[in-house]
Amino acid sequence: MADRTPPLGVEELHALVAGGEIDTVVLAFPDMQGRLQGKRFAARFFLDEVLHHGTEGCAYLLAVDAEMNTVDGYAMSSWDSGYGDFAMRPDLATLRRVPWHPGTAFVHADLAWEDGSPVTAAPRQILRRQLDRLAARGLTAQVGTELEFIVFKDTYEQAWDANYRGLTPANQYNIDYSVLGTGRVEPLLRRLRNEMAGAGLTPESAKGECNPGQHEIAFRYDEALVTCDQHALYKTGAKEIAAQEGLSLTFMAKYDEREGNSCHIHLSLTHADGTSAMPGPDGGMSPLMRHFLAGQLAALRDFSLLYAPHINSYKRFRPGSFAPTAVAWGHDNRTCALRVVGHGRSLRFENRLPGGDVNPYLAVAGMIAAGLHGVERELELPDPCTGNAYTTGYDHVPATLREAAALWTDSPLARTAFGDDVVDHYRTMARVELDAFDTAVTDWELRRSFERM
Repeated sequence: MADRTPPLGVEELHALVAGGEIDTVVLAFPDMQGRLQGKRFAARFFLDEVLHHGTEGCAYLLAVDAEMNTVDGYAMSSWDSGYGDFAMRPDLATLRRVPWHPGTAFVHADLAWEDGSPVTAAPRQILRRQLDRLAARGLTAQVGTELEFIVFKDTYEQAWDANYRGLTPANQYNIDYSVLGTGRVEPLLRRLRNEMAGAGLTPESAKGECNPGQHEIAFRYDEALVTCDQHALYKTGAKEIAAQEGLSLTFMAKYDEREGNSCHIHLSLTHADGTSAMPGPDGGMSPLMRHFLAGQLAALRDFSLLYAPHINSYKRFRPGSFAPTAVAWGHDNRTCALRVVGHGRSLRFENRLPGGDVNPYLAVAGMIAAGLHGVERELELPDPCTGNAYTTGYDHVPATLREAAALWTDSPLARTAFGDDVVDHYRTMARVELDAFDTAVTDWELRRSFERM
């Protein structure tokens, strides 16, 4: 990775703490779901102790379900191993202020065991390993993520009490690209844009989407790890800002039967000198890009667990939904799983599988591993889809989490790229999710069966 100036330097943090402007430092890492987990420190204690020595966190944080219940099956952490700690070490390149919390700075953590070895199943470490493989070829990944969310006029507490039913969306109808529609919630959107900028992100635009209350804020692309760190901070910050405004918002992949929340991921490669590796001399795709894109197609089904990690994720994949069903690529074709866009140095491809619930570290790691598979084997890129990919004979993306988990578990490609420990760890995550769902009685079942069966 190139050297970067952090949004907030350590010397500046010392000065801000001494002057009373900063009194709290949050140290956090992304868990398996991409959520930030960590601690809030008194700023002076952080500078005196944590800055140099790090802190500890219970290793169960990478071995629980989405509701933080301890579960069996993880080699990393269990009752048998005593649920010990791992070390949380500040990555000072990520140090920044977070304007939505007064007097607060934030820094991402890397995870290590007591002997100093990395926690290989940690999402940030999984991505780092794939970035190192790219770097060995003199390449850097540039990534942009496009997160959609739905805003409700209800608070999170009200939504909980209502069992997340009957909520009032911030807009009552389709406001895709509508300036009037975004104007209705501009106080929230403005805070999100401006306060993310204050945290060191580079917001580009906000626009309405199709589902009532649905919006998207786009941020400028950056190096892969930087983008994923910013993505994780943005998701947490957006929820915190919405709560401060008496609102709630959700990034879940499919809230209702209408359009889901996507998270399209754009990726391009650059050489060590900063020039793009994607365009060829004729203005089309370079051989490297063609092999890299062919690798995406070859690995897409096996790696779908990284792009769609939850039961709900697979509810998006319906014909005509703008969420893909076909393992296909095309030039500016939104019916395909992979869409090639841009020209010259902006030439890139977009992975349209991920939803708003994606863990960006895992998804980007998957895209890089898939691309390197194509490059190493010089895979040939098939012809693009020029029509409606929904109605053609292409292979289908997995239709359920169960199918995706089986493909991931049995994939030699996944085990070669990520290692058995990582494959087994995230197989367990999928199994836990499936077991929880299989034992749940849903509202759909009650409505269908209570009286009529």
